[in-house]
Amino acid sequence: MTVKQNNYSYPIDPDWTNKEISEVVGMFRIVEDAYEVGVNRQTVIEQYKKFKQVANSKAYEKQLGKRFEDVSGYSLYKVMQMTKKNQAGEIRVNGDVK
Repeated sequence: MTVKQNNYSYPIDPDWTNKEISEVVGMFRIVEDAYEVGVNRQTVIEQYKKFKQVANSKAYEKQLGKRFEDVSGYSLYKVMQMTKKNQAGEIRVNGDVK
């Protein structure tokens, strides 16, 4: 099952509950915002905590992040690295995007 957005599909597991789908899609939307318009650091952290309830292992997080990056060009990893580096303010990823 996939949810269409921005001419690509979010990686969604059909076994997830509606809440789990919402948390994962919410994280991917935050990643999109970090590339497109910028997003408040605290917003990233709060959504990431919810996302980690679904992607509760590092391997699963990497798998979902890779699947999302393959279809969108947006990197969950890069957004989270910037969030860790910056202690306050807005997260905005600059650079070329597929």
